[in-house]
Amino acid sequence: MTLEPLRQAVRQALLLCREVQHSALRGMDKTSARASEPVTLADYGAQAIIGRALATHYPDDAVLAEESGAQFLDLVAPEQRAIILSLLMKVLDEPVREQDILRWLDHGRGRSAARTWTVDPVDGTKGFLALRHYAVGVGLLTDGQPTGAVIGCPAYGDGISGNDEEGLLFDVEDGQARAWPLFGPGAPAVLRASGHTAPDAVTLVQSFEEKHGNKARKARIYALAGYANAALYELDSMEKYALIAAGRADVCLHTPRGTSTFNVWDHAPGIALVQAAGGCVTGLDGAPLDCAQGAVIPCRGIVITSGAALHERILAAVAQVYADGAED
Repeated sequence: MTLEPLRQAVRQALLLCREVQHSALRGMDKTSARASEPVTLADYGAQAIIGRALATHYPDDAVLAEESGAQFLDLVAPEQRAIILSLLMKVLDEPVREQDILRWLDHGRGRSAARTWTVDPVDGTKGFLALRHYAVGVGLLTDGQPTGAVIGCPAYGDGISGNDEEGLLFDVEDGQARAWPLFGPGAPAVLRASGHTAPDAVTLVQSFEEKHGNKARKARIYALAGYANAALYELDSMEKYALIAAGRADVCLHTPRGTSTFNVWDHAPGIALVQAAGGCVTGLDGAPLDCAQGAVIPCRGIVITSGAALHERILAAVAQVYADGAED
């Protein structure tokens, strides 16, 4: 099975995202009884583009996606819907109606199938709004296991997502992790995680936002594992998975404050990419992550590393910190 239709769709979604960024269109709050977080016009436009590709090329598969048609109607004012329609027609170069958007946003929702696609139209929304790192991510679950991915990272290489010349597109097809030019011609490069363990070679990467993880706890884990002085970079989005798969970083920890929800669309593409590149992804207890339970991955946290030896070293430090009574 080729992922070319989704590579094209992710590139189109990124073009729409850049149109939103360059136009300085404002975000809105996506609100529920439990949480409020920013969502932008780009979320709906990007997911519509990807849903369109899934409906056309993989019509019988299931889809788990972050946004929904009902939310679009509830949160997006008529004048904003008109902007999204205009953006979609510009990027897709075809007529688009509001009912098309609703159909694409909800394609595959609630369906059960051997293949399930996960869609995160703008992962790292705060980074997107601030012109930092963000990603557009599509994952493929085969019988509940992450087996494929397409991840567009427009800030990869320069750290400014509004630039039009930088970035890479990552994918996993037929078990191979690869990086492509984000736009324009070029053959893919095969990726391999570094497998580093030496303190002077290991690079750490973590979320930019404090609310996405307890940074003090992570620092204790790094120190116990022998990496207190390792280089540490902070950035938004699942691009952290791409850095590890590409050999540019080695450890990423998701150790949230208190109880946190790990949505499958935030992690399935990255899990497939890192594992295909030879890295490791588990829960804090070292068990494989279960991506077959719907929208949420049941776990307390996530450990991502560039190789088995390093993974065992980090897991031992994680176990010690939590045994000592890790603070929230």
